[in-house]
Amino acid sequence: MTHDENGSAMAEVMELLTTQGFEGMPGAMRILFNEAMKLERAKALGAGLYERVPERKGYANGFKPKTIATRMGPVLLDVPQARNMAFYPSSLERGIRSERALNLSMAEMYVQGVSTRKVSRIMETLCGFEVSSTQVSQATQRLDGELRSWRERALGNMPYLILDARYEKIRHGGSVISCAVLIAVGIDPEGRRSILGVSVSLSEAEVHWRDFLGSLQARGLHGVLCIISDNHGGLKAARKARFPGIPWQRCQFHLMQNAMHYVPKLDMRKEVAADLKVILDAPNRNRAQEALQATMAKYQKTAPKLSAWLEENFVEGFTIFDLPAEHRRRLRTSNLLERLNKEIKRRTRVATLFPGEESLLRLVSAVLAEIDEEWATAKTYLPRETK
Repeated sequence: MTHDENGSAMAEVMELLTTQGFEGMPGAMRILFNEAMKLERAKALGAGLYERVPERKGYANGFKPKTIATRMGPVLLDVPQARNMAFYPSSLERGIRSERALNLSMAEMYVQGVSTRKVSRIMETLCGFEVSSTQVSQATQRLDGELRSWRERALGNMPYLILDARYEKIRHGGSVISCAVLIAVGIDPEGRRSILGVSVSLSEAEVHWRDFLGSLQARGLHGVLCIISDNHGGLKAARKARFPGIPWQRCQFHLMQNAMHYVPKLDMRKEVAADLKVILDAPNRNRAQEALQATMAKYQKTAPKLSAWLEENFVEGFTIFDLPAEHRRRLRTSNLLERLNKEIKRRTRVATLFPGEESLLRLVSAVLAEIDEEWATAKTYLPRETK
């Protein structure tokens, strides 16, 4: 597709959204999906429409209509077809997988009698008809099989392992409780990132973390040189049990936030934050240690609890100094996972309350699988080491 064609499509999308607002979203989605699929077909064929090149692998063969259900109602798409080669646009599958998971979460609440009027209205908008338990069961079995294959796929050598946890509300035993969602991201020797796995469980923190880390190892995860995470409850013991002797980098962003809890006066926070930043921005471990000692002495009298906390905890953020200089900026925090959590939250807040662990795992897995596929074709996350 030419630059002019792409620009025309974007102009049409902008006009829809400008003139129709939210009501124009289905039309905008249709345009964007169609353009993405046409671009993918051109790439697969090795040539654009009517383009004559020796590298061509097949030929465009028109379009086939397909309606998908989205949060904004049904959207009719034109799915590109090809001849002389097998082709199906993966952009379409990536785009609708998480929608299917979200719709099923809503449907489960509706069918199981735990829905609110809001959920009932959403289901009417999404499906346009009453949803039966049989329909939900059949759909969940198909989707769960796809997502289980992704969660159980083989892993390999990952020098860097980044871990994080978040919590979502589920209904359990007649009560509404928080359920832990554990996520692991790995960075391979070439500097490429991938989402290694996700786990949902009501078990106590240490048991959940230990089982989750063990499942990653069972799938072939090896070669871990450093683990990056916040100081999650139960993770320390589980990490030492599953990865004994592997260095741990405590997320510096959360480390700064934790330190602020020990500052006795609000008007001191800005000065304390500046002093802590000097420590973490030091060029090497020795300079960081010197700055830490100076800061502890500075606040010994005015903020003794802060000084004591710094002595006990702040060096946990110094492991980064042992890593290649080119990797430190990306690995000093677990912000990579924070961005994933924001995307998960954007989807789960629509459902508000999940009917069980399985429903929550389904939606989170679908969102993460979608992002993981995008990462597979993105540029490397970490630069190469300078020899």
